[in-house]
Amino acid sequence: MFTVDQRDALRERVIGLAEEDERVVAGAAVGSLAVDGGDRFSDVDLTFGIADHVRVADVLEDWTRTLVDELDAVQLADLERGPTTYRVFLLPDALQLDLSMTSAAQFRPAGPRFRLLFGATATGESEVPTSPVAGSLFLPTPSVVGDIFGWGVIYAIHARACIERGRLWQAEHYVGAVRDHALSLACLREGLPPLQARNYDDLSAETLGRFEDAHVGAVEPGVLRAALAASVLGLMREGAQARLPHAHVVAERLVELR
Repeated sequence: MFTVDQRDALRERVIGLAEEDERVVAGAAVGSLAVDGGDRFSDVDLTFGIADHVRVADVLEDWTRTLVDELDAVQLADLERGPTTYRVFLLPDALQLDLSMTSAAQFRPAGPRFRLLFGATATGESEVPTSPVAGSLFLPTPSVVGDIFGWGVIYAIHARACIERGRLWQAEHYVGAVRDHALSLACLREGLPPLQARNYDDLSAETLGRFEDAHVGAVEPGVLRAALAASVLGLMREGAQARLPHAHVVAERLVELR
């Protein structure tokens, strides 16, 4: 498990990347560390405004190469939400970095957990129309092996933090997400569509047997930890069998969760 010093060093390095990059015109901390200092398990969550004449994707790719080469980061998943592109990384000792970028003309708080570090936010209303969307249980995940594996890893880290924080019902939700993403990978491996768990029961007996301990029998810390360990083990097996190039690295970094 990462230390607070490691987390602070990562935060400063990413902010340093922004200060060195003339294409970046604003930056902010988001998430729990932006408002109340977070806790021992808070990850690094930073967002940046990119000059309007620059493609956000170009900056994100350049930074990704730096983070991979310099800090041994593993790219887990991408998410596009409105004008903002999010990219999640896993660093050594299970330290998670949530990095997001937006064109300067659209760079503004997306919620109350936003603390401007430098530059300015956009004025006026967003040019991107947004309509109210009902909350969903999980973020939509494409039926792509790498994405399913990456989001499963993210949910595993969230589950562990929730258990340690005493947020046990929230932890139960995330443990189930880890198990479901592992079972979805198993469906793809066995040639079954993974949509909405419809084919879980059609998986081979051998595969299903590996998940017998992944059920949460009670909303208690010890039971949740055991179910999380079994779910993470299943996810790591499926990632390895899918021959994902970074699966073994991720498995080493999540060893404490197993």
